[in-house]
Amino acid sequence: MEPANLLSACAAARHIATGQLTAERLVRACLERIAEREGEVGAWEYLDLDAALAEARARDASPLLGPLHGVPVGVKDIIDTAAMPTGYGSPIWTSHRSDRDAACVALVRAAGGVVLGKTVTTEFAYFTPGRTANPRELGHTPGGSSSGSAAAVADHMVPLAFGTQTAGSIIRPAAFCGVVGYKPTFGTVSRSGVMPFAESLDTVGALARTVADAALLVSVAASRRDLLVPEAAGPVPRVGVDQTGNWELASAESRQTVRDAAGRLERAGAEVSEASLPGWFAELAGAQATVMAFEAARSFAPERREHNERLSPKLRALLDEGARCSPKEYLDALHLADVGREALAALFERHDLLLTLSAPGVAPRGLETTGDPMFNRTWTFLGTPCVHLPTGVGPGGLPVGVQLVGRRGDDARVLAMAAWAERQVS
Repeated sequence: MEPANLLSACAAARHIATGQLTAERLVRACLERIAEREGEVGAWEYLDLDAALAEARARDASPLLGPLHGVPVGVKDIIDTAAMPTGYGSPIWTSHRSDRDAACVALVRAAGGVVLGKTVTTEFAYFTPGRTANPRELGHTPGGSSSGSAAAVADHMVPLAFGTQTAGSIIRPAAFCGVVGYKPTFGTVSRSGVMPFAESLDTVGALARTVADAALLVSVAASRRDLLVPEAAGPVPRVGVDQTGNWELASAESRQTVRDAAGRLERAGAEVSEASLPGWFAELAGAQATVMAFEAARSFAPERREHNERLSPKLRALLDEGARCSPKEYLDALHLADVGREALAALFERHDLLLTLSAPGVAPRGLETTGDPMFNRTWTFLGTPCVHLPTGVGPGGLPVGVQLVGRRGDDARVLAMAAWAERQVS
């Protein structure tokens, strides 16, 4: 058997269930990898090694609790955990400890998962980075805001980790770090116990190394067994290639990655054609930014009133913008989302999946920014399920990949089709 920390989550769960692997051995392998690499990568905000090992031993001593029995999971540090502090990436909340687990964490524990620790997030899951570096190239950003989760999974420190997305915070770091990212349909996973940023956008999802692994975590967190990827080959999709919007702002290499993926899918039997999005779809990204700012100004009213000087300049600027936004601007933006969803529903009569960009290019050099979510905002705004698939390496040996977008609420089929596509393009 390969080193335990290299196993997929699904394989690890199977090996534990059949007695070929213990939870303690798996957790020890992950902790050894963390000890080896954490000083360079900086993926973790909080770890309690003794507690993690004790939890693993308890799993080994108990009957199987569920599909995650003994499998370690990283938890983004805007998601509450009763046994660990939750600092939300902000000095305002240093050492804060909730008295209860977030709903998604409680469901992971109930299914036998081992909460390994808290992964680094940007400040309140916005754009001011933490200390995390990209494990593929340490001088480059891992993306954000789910930076620690993506980096920890990419570096084999943990097989699964929770992320959240309000603009591009799952798909973008997945793209930059070369892992699978899954942002479910809006509302699939409960946000109870998750620090709110923008209530009509915030979505809990997964960073993993395979589509099946991502589906496993979200199926538990959503109490949705139908989301599990079947072992049999998934349906061959009708794929619409989206080259609209800000397509020309992406790097030549990223655009070619999408074209190459389309070619591979077509040769494998998929029906591939151009997806024709209305020209006004380009306005949706700006409308998403309006809604995000307006709602964030309300979510962070206490911090803005009592601790404004301790907020980063980037976040203060967004909150000021949101406070200036009129109710009419906000409601007009929400109406545009309704119109966009109607247009997208018509498009999905002709296509099962849209194939598009995950990010403008490979992970930018430097740790001062987390990259641009321009190719994620629209899909988050419309609440659609999205999956990032790594496809290889690009300039500088950095990961490249593509984004698959599906019909709102069609997550089970989207995941099955994404798993089929993963076998063709990875």
